[in-house]
Amino acid sequence: MNTVTTSDTGRFIDRLNTLKQTAGQELQGFFNRGQSLSVARAPGRLDVMGGIADYSGSLVLQLPIREAAHVAAQLGDQDDWQIVSLANDETEPPRVVRLSRREALGLDSYVAAQQWFRQDESKAWAAYLAGVVFVLAKELGAPIDCGLRLLVQSDVPEAKGVSSSAALEVAAMRAVAEQLGISLDGAEAARLCQVAENLVVGAPCGIMDQMTSALGYEHKLLSLLCQPAKVEGFLNVPDSIGLWGIDSGIRHAVSGSDYTSVRTGAFMGYRMIAAQKNLPVNATDEEGVLAIDDPHWQGYLANLSPQEFEASYAAQLPEQMSGADFLKQYSGTSDKVTRVQTDRVYAIRQPAAHPIYENARVNRFRELLSGQSDSSSIDPSACIEMGELMYQSHDSYSACGLGSGGTDRLVDMVRESGPDAGLFGAKITGGGSGGTVAVLGRSTSADAVQEIANRYAAETGHEGYVFSGSSPGGWHSDVINYQW
Repeated sequence: MNTVTTSDTGRFIDRLNTLKQTAGQELQGFFNRGQSLSVARAPGRLDVMGGIADYSGSLVLQLPIREAAHVAAQLGDQDDWQIVSLANDETEPPRVVRLSRREALGLDSYVAAQQWFRQDESKAWAAYLAGVVFVLAKELGAPIDCGLRLLVQSDVPEAKGVSSSAALEVAAMRAVAEQLGISLDGAEAARLCQVAENLVVGAPCGIMDQMTSALGYEHKLLSLLCQPAKVEGFLNVPDSIGLWGIDSGIRHAVSGSDYTSVRTGAFMGYRMIAAQKNLPVNATDEEGVLAIDDPHWQGYLANLSPQEFEASYAAQLPEQMSGADFLKQYSGTSDKVTRVQTDRVYAIRQPAAHPIYENARVNRFRELLSGQSDSSSIDPSACIEMGELMYQSHDSYSACGLGSGGTDRLVDMVRESGPDAGLFGAKITGGGSGGTVAVLGRSTSADAVQEIANRYAAETGHEGYVFSGSSPGGWHSDVINYQW
């Protein structure tokens, strides 16, 4: 595998060198002198198409962004685990979480680890990093009865829908695996990182974030069929086409109740369709999780065609249903990371419909993009259709209840500027409910994107940070073994 050393990794190493000489009280003696530490990086991602349909088996198209997280890891004979997050502003103090080795060894299950990090809100962020160590121990038998030092700095903004969490997890996984001498391919590492986020952090994310952060190529769209994680290729983004993200300033959380309830509603809808199809259902060893014998769609809503859904199932699904009534009739769902709550009312028809139509949109988008040449010319009609697919995706998010005033406004601004300004389409990204809007346009339209961000900031008071550029995934970037 060809890997690269990026300029941001060089800057992180420079900061480590500075810390080695000038570390304050919090970091004095943090790393053991004379021992090597491993430095790894991993980027965030821009969700161009697919988004929340990943957990229902959709095709997704994802771009690794320029912004990335760096993790320096060192294992040793210390009596504790320490995890430090450096602020990008060097005048701000670092965040520090300490865990005794006895405490770490006592966290003998994912439930126990999740509860420990959740008991104190100031420690919750560290679960994304320590979680990969617990997963390596639980899934691969890696030893955790050793000291641990993790130092992280991330340029990926938190809670913006560009997967800051996956960047942390993948960088930590690569650095810790290097220290332990464990060889992992990028796809397996991504799967383990998803386990960490699902079971240690407790966020019910799909797989696309970790796969993009680990395996993405610079300036290419990862084409990933999330069944569960089949890489179907990497689409070149022609020089004539530009992709950007504009931050709405509205806080995004994949662990938030809106995202979780929409995901749960989608699985409730699939369970109802399975019952209508008379598919055999068996309880598993996990409480509330069902195994559905599904030779038709292999367990994924995205494998239903829109035509099939409309003809046979859409009208049979209720718009909403209480969790108590659902469990009384259907017992549970096949989702391993969410549970139907008896005191909640869930939307069902629209969350179930979204991945079915989104999968069709993503496939058409890929077809159109694949037909673009690598030259500076552009096919306006194809780009306009790709943009319309993005607008449809955005509207479907809103119908699921995952929109926000800020992201709606940004999408409207792109639509108003339109092809005359070289802008073709836009959509909310990732888990929705705020965060970042992805924008498709001519590569020469960066000024038009920035102008929208400036106008948005003037209207709302939220700085419309623009994501531009790309970078390689964590498994295409060098690990630096650095003598402290």
